[in-house]
Amino acid sequence: MKVALLSDCYLPRLGGIEVQTHDLARALVALGHEVEVFTATQGADGERRGEITVVDGIPVHRLAARLPWQLPINPWAPPELRRRLVGGGFDVAHVQTGVVSPFAWDATRVTLRLGLPTAMTWHCMLADLAPVFDAGRFVRRWAARGVAMSAVSDVAAEPLRRLVEPGSTVSVLPNGIDVSRWAAGPVARPPGPLRLVTAMRLAKRKRPAALVGVVAQAEALAGAGAITLTILGEGPERSRVERHVREHDLGWVRLPGRVSREELRERYAASDVYLSPARLESFGIAALEARTVGLPVIGRTGSGVGEFVHDGVNGLVVSSDSEMASAIASLATDLDRVAEMRAWNVAHPPEQEWSQVARLAVGEYHRAISLVRAVSA
Repeated sequence: MKVALLSDCYLPRLGGIEVQTHDLARALVALGHEVEVFTATQGADGERRGEITVVDGIPVHRLAARLPWQLPINPWAPPELRRRLVGGGFDVAHVQTGVVSPFAWDATRVTLRLGLPTAMTWHCMLADLAPVFDAGRFVRRWAARGVAMSAVSDVAAEPLRRLVEPGSTVSVLPNGIDVSRWAAGPVARPPGPLRLVTAMRLAKRKRPAALVGVVAQAEALAGAGAITLTILGEGPERSRVERHVREHDLGWVRLPGRVSREELRERYAASDVYLSPARLESFGIAALEARTVGLPVIGRTGSGVGEFVHDGVNGLVVSSDSEMASAIASLATDLDRVAEMRAWNVAHPPEQEWSQVARLAVGEYHRAISLVRAVSA
C-alpha cells in the first residue's frame, strides 16, 4: 500500500506529532508499505516550496512558505499538494491533526475532492473547544464523506464521537513506542530519596510551575530530604519555574533542559517515578517512554495516561493536585511499593509497540477505503 502522511509539523521540529508521524512512517515501511510525507515544515537547511528531503529513508515533501519563526503554515500549498497526490499513485492519505492544523485541514479538503481514501488521527484534547468544532460542523461533514476518524486515546476520541453523526465510528489509534529502544530491564537502586522525573515542553498547558508546588507539598508531607525532582525540557515557562525554585529555596529541583532521546532513557532508568501533571494530555508519549523504561507513572484522571497506566498496578491515577502530592509522599515512604510497580512494568512491556500500532493504522486505511466505497455507492 502506498501511503501519504500529511502533517503541519514534522522533523526537524520536535514535538509529539512530529516525532510520532516520523516513527509511524518508519514502522509502516518496516511492514512493507511505501510512505511519503507532506508537510508545511521547512527542512533542516530551510528547504521549502516543494523541495523533497529524505529523512531516514522517507521522502518528505516540504510544502512550506517563508514565514516569521518558520511557522508551519502555507495557505498556497493545496494546488501543488493536489498535483503531487494525483501523480503519486497513493492508495490512502493519513492526516495528522491537532486543535489548530491549517495545513492538515487543507490537505483533507484536497484528498476528499480527489476521492482519495483518507484516515485522520487527532492528537489533541478538544475540551472547551468542542462546541466551536460542533458549530463549525466540518468534522461531521468530513466523517459523513468517508474520512476514517481516530484519536490517540479514548479520552481524546470521546468528544469527537459527539461531533460526528450517530453510528459513525471514531477509533483509537494510539501513539507508538519502540520497546526495544526504551526498555532498560531491572535496575539496581542506590540508597537515597525518591527520585521523581518528568519531561515536557515548559508551557503553561503542561503545568510545570504547578508541578513544583505539588512536589513541594509532597516533601512537606514526607519530610525534608525525602524527594528530588528533575524536570527535563525547555519552553516559555522556564523562567517562571526557576524563579519559584529560587524564591522558595527548593534545592532539590533540577532543570537540565532538553536532552537527547538516549540521555532521556538514561535519566529515566536512574529515576524512581515519572510525574504527568497535565490535565489535558491526549496521550502522554513521554510518560509512555518512562513506563517502558520501567518507571511507575503518576498521572491525572481524564488524561491519556490511562491508556497504559493501571492504578495501583504500574502507577497511580489521581484526580487532583492534592491527591498527587499525597501519592508522591506515600511512595517516598514506601520504596518497596515503588520497586513492585517497577518490576511489573519491566515484566509487562506496553501494548503500544510500533509494529502493533502500525498494523492498527493499516486497519484504519482499509476502513477509509471501505468508507469511500460506501459513500460513492
